Amino acid sequence: MSTDPLPVRARALWEGLASVPFPGRGGVRVAVSPRSQLCPAGWVGVVSLSGAAIVTVPDEDTAARARALADLPPDAVADVDAVRGVLPVARVLGPATLAYTSREEFRPVPPGSPTVHQLPSGHTDLRGLEEEAGEADAGEAGLEEATSPLFAVRAAGGVVAAAGYEVWQGRAAHIGVLTAPAWRGRGLARATGSAAAAHALAAGLLPQWRARIPASRRAAAALGFRELGVQLSVEPGTGRR
Repeated sequence: MSTDPLPVRARALWEGLASVPFPGRGGVRVAVSPRSQLCPAGWVGVVSLSGAAIVTVPDEDTAARARALADLPPDAVADVDAVRGVLPVARVLGPATLAYTSREEFRPVPPGSPTVHQLPSGHTDLRGLEEEAGEADAGEAGLEEATSPLFAVRAAGGVVAAAGYEVWQGRAAHIGVLTAPAWRGRGLARATGSAAAAHALAAGLLPQWRARIPASRRAAAALGFRELGVQLSVEPGTGRR
């Protein structure tokens, strides 16, 4: 068992979401957990963290098909091609990297460049940013689900970038960041994400940055987020392997 506090806290978070513990000596645990929050209802949820993985399935029938995932290395169980090799797959969400930071590791952006404004969650100015970014990117950021204030950069008469977080399990701050397409590549995701992470740390929460695209992963790394694992959700297909 790791004594590094960051992976210990991350594992505790995902064990709560899965309602299943990680295997104590590494490896992959496949378990029936119909209330798992690793994935949409009826799907297979996978989270791999620091040399161990949990796979949750909704019922025993799915478990019978998914148990071969336990034979994969923990790092491979969140790989789509590896999963397809042992389980029929209809749809996939992810994979996405899971990164975390702490008070000691956090590297905040100095305030004032650019200026980040604090807005209440659900602020109407967010709608224009979401429309400009498009449904897919706005859905990925999930700022409408933020329970924190929003941290926004204003320009051109509106909000061009914003970040916020949703509290998970009363212990983690799941950060979402969204930047208008015309304003990307200017460090705005890093600036707004920094403000959101600082707010979360001040509240005693574990900041979590989940990312799929390289630019988002680079922004997180620049802020001192450490990649510890991967999450994947799979809708089982019909048929057999």
